[in-house]
Amino acid sequence: MKKTLLAASVAALMCGSAQADTLLGLYIGGQIWANEASGSFGEGLDNQSVFEFDDENQGSFYVAFEHPIPLIPNIKIASTTLDTVGGTQISSSFKFNDVIYSAESTLDTTLDASFVDYTLYYEVFDNDLLTFDFGLTARDLDASINVIEPMTQLQSDLDVSGIIPMAYLSTIIGLPFTGFNVFAEANFISYDDQTVYDAQIGVSYAILDNVAVDFDVTLGYRTVKMELNDLDDFYSDLTYDGFFAGAIVHF
Repeated sequence: MKKTLLAASVAALMCGSAQADTLLGLYIGGQIWANEASGSFGEGLDNQSVFEFDDENQGSFYVAFEHPIPLIPNIKIASTTLDTVGGTQISSSFKFNDVIYSAESTLDTTLDASFVDYTLYYEVFDNDLLTFDFGLTARDLDASINVIEPMTQLQSDLDVSGIIPMAYLSTIIGLPFTGFNVFAEANFISYDDQTVYDAQIGVSYAILDNVAVDFDVTLGYRTVKMELNDLDDFYSDLTYDGFFAGAIVHF
């Protein structure tokens, strides 16, 4: 119910004059993302520890629906998983979820995060040479963090969830007579001590392009930053980045 009300509120904010898609369109896409995580997290701005995280292959997919009604935004729903493990030896005491770890302790962590983006957007341009979209995204973030000291089995767990509002921009530039496109997409917000963005750039190639269905393969680079300030008592300055490969089907 809350997510339905949120989507309705975003739609109300975005109602305005914009050029709509001239045809109904359904897009289904996905990617495998080989990313490297880095950064810190903790229980406060001045109580964070830097962990060395393992590189991981993550999955991401989306569904988008476009229509010809000018005042009603198009909708895109995207899901991304960010799971990783890491470790560190702390030089000073570290407090996490009311558990205090002493200096010189060796800590292991499991950080499982995922988010679903609900995006409402308009198309300003939509042709073979240039596509440009803008809109608003509600990022529904869920994360589970476990920190453990293996020698003593002292551990703490924290579950984090929240809605992060973000701006959305997307553009595609077509390269005539080649089958290739260059694309870029970003969700972002920055205020107070918080900065969250999710940006990607890449190229796509049309393997199939006809009246019934289009099929493109993609290759690019993606970076996600989560500098969070007191989201369910969670503070972080984490970055995930790396190359991805994917595919998009357009009906």
